[in-house]
Amino acid sequence: MLHGTFAVDPDVRHHFSDGLYARQMRIPKGYAAGQHAHKYSHFSILAKGKVLLKSDDAETVFVAPACIEVTANKLHTIVALEDCEWFCIHATSETDVDKIDEVLISKKED
Repeated sequence: MLHGTFAVDPDVRHHFSDGLYARQMRIPKGYAAGQHAHKYSHFSILAKGKVLLKSDDAETVFVAPACIEVTANKLHTIVALEDCEWFCIHATSETDVDKIDEVLISKKED
């Protein structure tokens, strides 16, 4: 059962290295993180737990460890079926955490 959704990603940690950005999230069982689309395709790593990844055209269950391609311009939501640890890995030179979403997340008008 889904207990709620977060307006902001839960327990977010930011990691940067030579043109790469990783957003680390810990999502408790029963919660959802994000409903958005990215401007660019990227990999996400499910390091711990089990999730339901809902997108424009599919719903897929993943069990850690898993490497998942998230396609550009498709709305997606991560629903934690177990406590999970999720990493989004992006190629970007942006290192300001206050601006990173402007660079990576598609707006409705994009």
